[in-house]
Amino acid sequence: MQIIGAGLPRTATLTQKIALEMLGYAPCYHMVDVLSDLSRVAPWAKAFEGGTNWDELFAGYQATVDWPGSFFYRDLIETYPQAKVLLSVRPADAWARSMSTTIWDVVYGDNLVHDLSSARTRVDPGWRDYMELITAMWEKSGLLPCTAAGADLDDLARAFERYNAEVIETVPAGRLLVWSPADGWEPLCEFLGKPVPQAPLPRVNDARMFNERIVDSALAVLGQWRGEQQELAATR
Repeated sequence: MQIIGAGLPRTATLTQKIALEMLGYAPCYHMVDVLSDLSRVAPWAKAFEGGTNWDELFAGYQATVDWPGSFFYRDLIETYPQAKVLLSVRPADAWARSMSTTIWDVVYGDNLVHDLSSARTRVDPGWRDYMELITAMWEKSGLLPCTAAGADLDDLARAFERYNAEVIETVPAGRLLVWSPADGWEPLCEFLGKPVPQAPLPRVNDARMFNERIVDSALAVLGQWRGEQQELAATR
């Protein structure tokens, strides 16, 4: 493990994954790795409960960004003392708005994205385990306050700023880069000792793409379940 991403979700972490892989740190672990293979939930659940073998979990990976890895950044900086640490940031108010229309909606919202995710948990044990783990992680973090009235953008923004300050205080300055994709390639490449690529820094995974991924995957699973139920009924 050479790069530990401590930045929270919704700080352009998929952009970071692609950028780090372009710089030679491939593969880079990201939540999309879990979403593409829900059997990966189990070792993260074990880590959440307090015990895991990080070398086994990250076997073959050179970097990690986004949750679930950044949730455990304190453990990881101790386990891999030579790894550099990347804290991705963005304006707190923009992060709060993005969270309120993506992850907060999936976990706590009163909308179609939340409803489809909840329906999927009834027929897909892997997704149920994933949502149970993610919900527990957010609740333990204290970063996703939930009220009867919905997401409080001011509270979310303050939580984001508090988290970033804790990372800066925790990680030795010589190991840490506080970086936003808006800063471009140069500070990232200087920090890592890599030449600046000629290609522009990628930009992916906006809020619309996030929600479409949740909706499309839920509809696909529910459609498959419905087809299986119809086949069973036809054989009776």
